[in-house]
Amino acid sequence: LQVLGFEVDTVNSVQFSNHTGYAHWKGQVLNSDELHELYEGLKLNKVNQYDYVLTGYTRDTSFLAMVVDIVQELKQQNSNLVYVCDPVMGDKWNGEGSMYVPKDLLPVYRDKVVPVADIITPNQFEAELLTGRKIYTEKDALEVMDMLHAMGPETVVITSSDLQAPLGNDYLIALGSHRKTKADGTRITQRIRMESPKVDAVFVGTGDLFAAMLLAWTHKHPNNLKVACEKTVSAMQHVLQRTIKSAKVQAGEGNKPNSAQLELRMVQSKKDIENPEIIVKATVL
Repeated sequence: LQVLGFEVDTVNSVQFSNHTGYAHWKGQVLNSDELHELYEGLKLNKVNQYDYVLTGYTRDTSFLAMVVDIVQELKQQNSNLVYVCDPVMGDKWNGEGSMYVPKDLLPVYRDKVVPVADIITPNQFEAELLTGRKIYTEKDALEVMDMLHAMGPETVVITSSDLQAPLGNDYLIALGSHRKTKADGTRITQRIRMESPKVDAVFVGTGDLFAAMLLAWTHKHPNNLKVACEKTVSAMQHVLQRTIKSAKVQAGEGNKPNSAQLELRMVQSKKDIENPEIIVKATVL
């Protein structure tokens, strides 16, 4: 976000030695009182004037509930504030979904967080959790996105799915939907599909990167979800391809790269993040 020109005030929801994709991690989880105290400091200095709020990985239900209170207060100050929520809860491995945060976060996301969010970026498993509905086909996915719109957000992007891609098994499908209510009360929905080449590795932090870039590119292209998503997904591809190439070199011939070697090559990808060459095109549905 900073590379793309945004002033960012960062609050860590956790302070860990490293991400949880490693075998071990140590550190602290922030609770609601600690978040509230930090926010009070911003408020006392009258620097809590924001255009965007972005949230990701959280492990504590009270922290998440406090986020909702803060977002509501900020929206009272600025009715144009956009809240981008990546509802980080879990993912699918080999077709089986599992949660990697405490299960009691789900009802808080579903009942409190999603209703105040403007843009959400769940993966397929998280979209299924939020709606209680399984996705087997693209039609299912579009209906799930409609259900998510009905809960509040104008923009829904399912960042990854195990749907069959028209281009074949080596591609991963992401779907986007933007619903706008015009001044006369009529609703228009723009829907897109993106197919990006699969990369044979497990990366950690791709969702965070996706949500941050989607925020930036929807800011720069507010009425064009297609272009915003093309830039986001193309930049992701550049970062992942650079990461896997570098990880394989570090691991050496025939060895599987480890977590440290698969750390996203963010700094080396600065130019791609700033101005991504479009290598993944979106199809308007």
